[in-house]
Amino acid sequence: MDRRTLLRVTVAGGAAFAGSLWAGAALAAPAQPGPGPYGDLLGADGNGLQLPAGFTSRVVARSGQRVPGTSYLWHLAPDGGACFPAGDGWIYVSNSEVPLVGGASAVRFRADGSIAAAYRILGGTNVNCAGGATPWGTWLSCEEVPLGRVFETWPDGSRAAEERTRMGRFTHEAAACDPDRRVVYLTEDEDDGCFYRFVPDTWGDLRTGKVQVLCAPADQVAGPVTWRDLPDRDGFPVPTRRQVGAARHFDGGEGCWYDRGTCWFTTKGDNRVWAYDAVNQRLDLAYDDSLVPAGAAPLTGVDNITGTAGGDLYVAEDGGDMEINVITRAGVVAPFLRVLGQSGSEITGPAFSPDGSRLYFSSQRGASGSSIGSDGITYEVTGPFRP
Repeated sequence: MDRRTLLRVTVAGGAAFAGSLWAGAALAAPAQPGPGPYGDLLGADGNGLQLPAGFTSRVVARSGQRVPGTSYLWHLAPDGGACFPAGDGWIYVSNSEVPLVGGASAVRFRADGSIAAAYRILGGTNVNCAGGATPWGTWLSCEEVPLGRVFETWPDGSRAAEERTRMGRFTHEAAACDPDRRVVYLTEDEDDGCFYRFVPDTWGDLRTGKVQVLCAPADQVAGPVTWRDLPDRDGFPVPTRRQVGAARHFDGGEGCWYDRGTCWFTTKGDNRVWAYDAVNQRLDLAYDDSLVPAGAAPLTGVDNITGTAGGDLYVAEDGGDMEINVITRAGVVAPFLRVLGQSGSEITGPAFSPDGSRLYFSSQRGASGSSIGSDGITYEVTGPFRP
């Protein structure tokens, strides 16, 4: 039995999607290709983006160049990002996935969408890949290196960033806060990486707490899971992913997004979107390119993920067709946008403005595909996103 057939049998017998986000939706199995909610993509616009009718794009910043209207030079290799309300406007933060200087920058927007300021909120760190927003308005910036750290940053620049090493030392990728269970989920970008959660002693204070790892049978794609404490969160000399024998390993953990009882996370090695039902402590598959008709997978190179208030997921591609795909609340997956002429790049940092009307993201390496991300481009897409 090949992998495709085995997965269909396994998932059909187990997937339930009990999490409240998609409860009552048509989805009873991993998402399948179909017509998207916004229709077909049109021809490329002046920025090289293919978008549905009614949507427009603009370039917000380019690596190594001044952010328009400011004197700030935008960082190299823009990666994970998030938006935060700020007065009558908002702030978009973006990591820099380069060695040694790494860090993160921010762009502040006025209520009309014009740029008010740009500045650095973290520096002197190492390969800052993704991260996650907290309910109290800070950005967790994660180092994607062995023994990597998490840094808590303030998007408005009002405080210096602070190291949060009690959240574990490993090849960090993304983070997602679950305010209901008062934990922070963490992905690990290794081909045998784990899925973790940090349980702070006090919610809202990430300085102390314990790190736990998700445990389940090695081949389980749907079913109940448990959590066990890590013996040594510092990961030396034994890496955290090898400390608990029952830990479930994942092939290249990437993006992470929590909403209403479900934590969605992606794995790039097998092109999957996972759904962790935190209410019932159950793991399911939300998307797998091996579970769609052969040659018909619209979403490959699965990477960063974000969501909308209405329950749609937006998943960026690392490579693939350089697309952001939408997975609807009804379990349909379809391209939402495509970047042309940048096949050597990857799409990073998708995040919606607080009102949901604007989507921000970056092409990390731009048209040149430069390994240091010197041609990175950060975009904004505006249009009739559905509630």
